[in-house]
Amino acid sequence: MHATNLTSQEIITSILIVGAGPAGIAAAVAAAAHAQGIVILDENSEAGGQIWRRGLDASHPQGAALYAQLVEQPHVQCVFGARVIAVVDAHRLMVETPHGVKIIQWDKLIVCTGARELLLPFPGWTLPGVTGAGGLQALIKSGADLSGRRVVVAGTGPLLLAVAATVKKAGGEVVAVVEQRPLSRLWTFASALFFHHRPKWWQALGLLWMIKPWRYKLGTVVSAAQGVTQVQSVSLQTDHGCEEVACDVLACGFGLRSNLALADVLLCQSIDGAITVNEQQRTSQPHIWAAGEATGIAGVDKALIEGRIAGFSATDQPLSTEDMAKRNHAQHFARLLQKTFNVDPRLAQLCQPDTLVCRCEDVAAKELTPFSDWRTAKLMTRVGMGACQGRICGAACEFLYGWEAPEARQPVFPAKASSLAMLAEPLPKSRQ
Repeated sequence: MHATNLTSQEIITSILIVGAGPAGIAAAVAAAAHAQGIVILDENSEAGGQIWRRGLDASHPQGAALYAQLVEQPHVQCVFGARVIAVVDAHRLMVETPHGVKIIQWDKLIVCTGARELLLPFPGWTLPGVTGAGGLQALIKSGADLSGRRVVVAGTGPLLLAVAATVKKAGGEVVAVVEQRPLSRLWTFASALFFHHRPKWWQALGLLWMIKPWRYKLGTVVSAAQGVTQVQSVSLQTDHGCEEVACDVLACGFGLRSNLALADVLLCQSIDGAITVNEQQRTSQPHIWAAGEATGIAGVDKALIEGRIAGFSATDQPLSTEDMAKRNHAQHFARLLQKTFNVDPRLAQLCQPDTLVCRCEDVAAKELTPFSDWRTAKLMTRVGMGACQGRICGAACEFLYGWEAPEARQPVFPAKASSLAMLAEPLPKSRQ
């Protein structure tokens, strides 16, 4: 694998893959032998995504083996630290890179933009020491030291167990894993894993064993976080009452949501918060495919097989019945996750009038309740105008007030003023 020629403002490629996580890597491997050129973009400094963060080495053998298949391919090129900021036309994207703004022209595009956490407001959620569950996992994988620190992991979904195990490995003390779903719901989920997804059943048991002594609290939510300069304790609420647990860190996440910003700007159809694709991973737009968490949340297995199918389909290779069966199996797990760990609407009651909903711009819930939709609230307050551009508070408002999610606009992500100036200038015509 070679670095892209970054001296030119324009990069031309047969296939462009946005996202170098499991789905993107699998797509590149599948397409490599039948594509004249492949460019992979990722905003991180190396490949792997959230699942294989901190490099593809012996700690991630599956990812390392896949990535090794690309290393010697001269026509596969990676651009790291790159962020798509705008769609120039039907076959060109404007991208900010460490080497300046580039225009990338592509014949076929595979969107593997992954997912982000759903964070819901509750009293104290903006205190230092309170993070997203996946956010804490990313910090640990990036080298954060939790030695001797007391950690509460809360929210819903299998990610909680994985984060708790990561905390233990990092030397932290897991004082509680707080799952909002009751035992009856988890028992049904575990039974389905045992009969239909046995490897994941064993994986869950392994994670439970790692976080012993077990402090797994079911049917419980964090109703508030307390502290002065940082979080010092959390209040846990059940149907039977409340208790307070002392901690130094609270990692709280209520599942993942597909990253749809780029797909929305490209006018790809989405339903129920995921990009709509057919059996070949084709989106509603010609010459655009999608794979991984962007098409629905289900973890690494689904990302890998969907990326593989997208890579084959984008290069007009035949799809095997074995691959299609694996995809169907992975999507069954996705539906099982969605059914089991959908967010309880009662969590909206945790947000109090003085609770900040938009933490970038310090907009409290009481400032938003008079409005009936996102657009009006944004016109009358500063909600959604901070660094996250509504990615966190927009999802929160959708949950709290039933508003439609904010419409994706260009620039897709916050961009430099010099990049925005280029958008106003006439760009060279496409060479197609």
